[in-house]
Amino acid sequence: MFNHEWFHGGGLQRLLDEARRRCTRGKYPEFDPARNGADEGREYFDALETRTIVYMKDGLQYEIREMADVGTSNALSFECVPVDENYRVGAIVIIAPYDDIARVEVFAVHPADKPQETFKIPGFRAGATEGAHG
Repeated sequence: MFNHEWFHGGGLQRLLDEARRRCTRGKYPEFDPARNGADEGREYFDALETRTIVYMKDGLQYEIREMADVGTSNALSFECVPVDENYRVGAIVIIAPYDDIARVEVFAVHPADKPQETFKIPGFRAGATEGAHG
């Protein structure tokens, strides 16, 4: 299901837009993103933040910080958000074959509604005994 076209040709963007639309409709049920004009719903929608999580078939999961262009269309390349504080001083770039991607999730939230405690999304396992939760 996942391929270069899905990630770079609109599929991921549609998923991001859908998550933002649904998040806004939870607070403003009459919100229509196609309607132009300034109102509370539009301001809320425009302020939403998203997190994109890629789940791999081998149980690993990554949060995409930013797509990376490394000159290949055979695999997804992106910078991930590292879980381990020690790795946050640098950058981790992942290249993952599209066939290895099990699912993609997008979490949309307004900054004012964010939980006080941020949850961590594992970027990779430290050892095989830790399981899929990193």
